[in-house]
Amino acid sequence: MVLEWRYIAKGVRVVPEPVATPFIWTGAYAGAFVLVTVLDLLGALDRTGLALAALSVLAALLGVRGRFVAAPGTALLCWMLLNFFAAHPIGEISWAGHRDPEWMACLLAAALIGTTAGRVLHARAAYRRVSPYDGTG
Repeated sequence: MVLEWRYIAKGVRVVPEPVATPFIWTGAYAGAFVLVTVLDLLGALDRTGLALAALSVLAALLGVRGRFVAAPGTALLCWMLLNFFAAHPIGEISWAGHRDPEWMACLLAAALIGTTAGRVLHARAAYRRVSPYDGTG
């Protein structure tokens, strides 16, 4: 006879629901503003590649908890703050045909990758919770 210990207090854990899109966009705006401000205070905004990488990481992290429909808005908000504060002339939204499509694609890809990773991880966790897998192989 095999004795299996189970924690009664934990019970069944539910799969987390994605966060509502307006909350993700609020996080994108606030997070991008904070990141760009910190990079400006550190004097790192002259290298827009660093700002783009930091905002891409933010977009991916927000995507993990968001829905797929939030990804384009997240990318757009991050791009707007990057363009408004990090690109020259500072304080003006502009469209540089050679640079801005690449930035938008990078930010959108980061948000979509984060969302896909989040959905896969949650689905995998849900499958393990309901499957008869006992861990012995």
